[in-house]
Amino acid sequence: MPETATTPLRRDMGLWAAMSIVVGTVIGSGIFIVPKTMILQVGSPGTVLLVWVFGGLLTLAGALTYAELAAMLPEAGGEYVYLKAAYGPFCGFVYGWTQMWVAKSASVATLATGFYLYLANFVPALGRVVARIPLPSGAGGAPLAVHWGPIVFSFGWLAVEPGSLLVIRAGQLFAMVLIFGLGFINWLGVRQGAGVQVSATVVKVALLAAIIGCGLFLGAAHVENFATSVPAPGGVAGFFAALVAALWAYDGWNNVGMVSGEIRNPQRNLPWALVLGTLLVILIYMTANVAYFAVLPAPAVAASDRVPAEMMRRLFGSPGAAGVSLVALISIFAALNGSILSGSRVPYALARDGYFFRSFARVHPQRHVPGFSILALSAWSAVLVLSGRYDQLFTLVIFPSWILYGMATASVLVLRRKYPAMPRPYRTIGYPVVPVVFVLVAALFLGFTLKNSPRESILGLILIAAGVPFYRNWKRRLRDSTRV
Repeated sequence: MPETATTPLRRDMGLWAAMSIVVGTVIGSGIFIVPKTMILQVGSPGTVLLVWVFGGLLTLAGALTYAELAAMLPEAGGEYVYLKAAYGPFCGFVYGWTQMWVAKSASVATLATGFYLYLANFVPALGRVVARIPLPSGAGGAPLAVHWGPIVFSFGWLAVEPGSLLVIRAGQLFAMVLIFGLGFINWLGVRQGAGVQVSATVVKVALLAAIIGCGLFLGAAHVENFATSVPAPGGVAGFFAALVAALWAYDGWNNVGMVSGEIRNPQRNLPWALVLGTLLVILIYMTANVAYFAVLPAPAVAASDRVPAEMMRRLFGSPGAAGVSLVALISIFAALNGSILSGSRVPYALARDGYFFRSFARVHPQRHVPGFSILALSAWSAVLVLSGRYDQLFTLVIFPSWILYGMATASVLVLRRKYPAMPRPYRTIGYPVVPVVFVLVAALFLGFTLKNSPRESILGLILIAAGVPFYRNWKRRLRDSTRV
């Protein structure tokens, strides 16, 4: 049966599914790789743990604030809905535009690539080059140009240099198939997608608990490791550099708001999922890092790209390190499925309100999912895997994304004034201190990012500005349709 824009989404997800989206999308590959980055910035295990605590409290402040917004506005789209309600449709559109074309799609591409890189430890053939395709370009390089009617967008940072080759590896093709496979499962229905999410998250948490237990109890814990250190910048600059890594590992807690329109009893389940899910992630991250340093001194952590694998190698040899790769695969798999499940609802919400291509608003009459949006996000993410430029795109969008995160958190203050009589089944604990602290730290984070990465920050804003002509076009169409 053809999809239609009038078919509603169906509330088929309960509390466990909502919590699995929070936990499953947050815990991806970050916990396996960021400890090295953090110790190299702050120098000591104690300060690393302090950064994890600070980042966790900041994330919890965001979750407590979003819990009020999600319970008050339980619609598909997450931040898009909050920003639109507080500041108008343009801010909501900018968020949705960013998520579809860069933030969420690049995140999916990154996770899928990380999956095949870990899988290559067991299947070396995934690293084999299967094709080398010459890329045409003019003298000096031809930038990627996108044509839409009379509008032409040129993305200079994606310029193709003369004589460049598009190198395709078997692992990239596998990553693309994986994205489409999970997209198809989510296209079958929200119960299917949520079922995969719950199962993968439960297995992931259990295996991570086993690794943590090994580090804390099966090995000879060396308390003296916590007194070791490595040379590092330290100070405020080092702390915020480490915080960037920690916040990347914590990122994803807000994804459950994107599927608000498909959660049963959202006024109750959404706040519980956000708060309990975030607390569980903080607990896992803190105990994991204590376990790492109980086995490894600071120099060993600083020298290892995969700290958990090194810890398990010290305890059980090569089989222990291989076991960590298996845990990483399951962890990334859950994060990938959750990202596709939640991220596809943002362009759907945009299109539902008339600010995106109408096809994205279609909902399958039997499966009650935005099928076109799911498959379109999967397809674009697969293209980014093939391009190999997703990491650059993701770097460019960090700065504007955090502007929108800060604005979304501040919207709880705006909406309290704008709509004081609106029902609020849950009210932010510690209001207004909690959201204000989050916004202030977000501002510090933005200042640090702008200072250290000015080129990427400015280019990210230019990338977002590329959506303005599209917004004006869709707004004009909406205005014309209301006049008829």
